Amino acid sequence: MAAPEDTRAGLGGAAPTPAEVKRWRQYLADERAEAAVYRDLASRRGGEEREILLALAEAEGRHEAHWIGLLGDRVGEPRKGDIRTRMLGWLARRFGSVFVLALAQRAEARSPYDADDDATRSMAADERIHEEVVRGLAARGRNRLSGTFRAAVFGANDGLVSNLALVMGVGATGVSAQYVLITGIAGLLAGALSMGAGEYVSVSSQRELLDASNPGGDSRSALPHLDVDANELALVYRARGMTEAEAATQAAAVLKDNSLAPAPADDTHEIVGTGIGAALSSFCFFASGAIIPVLPYLFGATGLTAIIISAVLVGVALLVTGAIVGLLAGASPLRRALRQLAIGFGAAAVTYLLGLLIGSWLNQGQ
Repeated sequence: MAAPEDTRAGLGGAAPTPAEVKRWRQYLADERAEAAVYRDLASRRGGEEREILLALAEAEGRHEAHWIGLLGDRVGEPRKGDIRTRMLGWLARRFGSVFVLALAQRAEARSPYDADDDATRSMAADERIHEEVVRGLAARGRNRLSGTFRAAVFGANDGLVSNLALVMGVGATGVSAQYVLITGIAGLLAGALSMGAGEYVSVSSQRELLDASNPGGDSRSALPHLDVDANELALVYRARGMTEAEAATQAAAVLKDNSLAPAPADDTHEIVGTGIGAALSSFCFFASGAIIPVLPYLFGATGLTAIIISAVLVGVALLVTGAIVGLLAGASPLRRALRQLAIGFGAAAVTYLLGLLIGSWLNQGQ
C-alpha cells in the first residue's frame, strides 16, 4: 500500500462519504478483475510473456491493497468488476488472443486514477505504463498474425464493398433479379481470382527478394581458397551496412570456420506467409464477403426489397470487419467499424445513383 505522503490531497482523517466508499469498492473490484485477466492470459503463455503478465497482475495487486487500506472494515462483500473487465476475463479464459490484449490495452488507457485524488500518483503512473506494456505484448501478437490473416480480413472487406456496389449499381438500372444474380456471382469469381492471384504474386515476389539477399552457394565454396592477407570478404559485410572495422572483424571470424554468415536480419521487415497460403485466404475471404450482397437474390428476393436486405447484411458485416481492424490497429473498434460502414455504403450509394442514371438513359433510348 502506498505511503501517506504518496497520496494526493483529499485523504484526510475524516470518515469517507458513502459515495467515496462505493467508488473505492468499485475500484477494488476492478483491480481484482484486471489481475485475474492477466493471470488467465499468463496461464496460456510461457517464457517471458508469462512473466510479464504475472508481473502486471502483481502490480494490480498493489493497487488492490491501496483500496483495501482506505476502506478498512468497510470493504464489505466482494463486488463484480465493470462490464468491460468482466468481458475481458471471459475472453481471456476462453481465447487468450491478441484481441484480448488489444482490449486490455484500451482498458488501461481509460484508467480514472489521473483525475481521482484518492488514487496515488504512482498508481496513475503505473496504469499509463501498463498500457505501454500491454501495447508491446499486443504488438507481438499482431506480428504473429502475419499477412495471411490480414489478407483474410481485408479480402472479406473488399468483397463486401465491391460486390455490394456492383449489385446495387446493376440492380438500380431496373434489370431482372436473375441478371443481377448472374452479375453478382461473376463479380464474386472475378474479384476472388484477382485477389488471390495478386496476393500470390505479391508474397512470392517478396520472398524471392529475401532469398536474393542470402549468401549464394558459390560464395561459400570460395571461402577455403581466399587469401587470408588479401581478400574481398570484408567488402561483402561493408556492402551490407557494417563499418570498415566491423566488416574486418566479421570477415576474420568467418575465415576461421569457413562459414559465410547470412545477411543481417531486417527487424522492420515482416515475413508475410507463403504465397499459396496468402492467395487461398484472399480468394476464400473475398468470396465469403462478396457472397453476402448476393444472398437475397439467391433466396428469391427482387427489386428494392433485395437491395435493402443486401445493404443491411453487408452493413452488419462491415461493422464486424471494421471492429476487427480497429482492434488489430490498437484503435477504437467502434470508430473503425463506423468508418468502414461509411466507406462501404458511400461506394455503394455512388454506384446505385450511377445505376439509376444509366437505367434512366437506357429507358429513354428505347
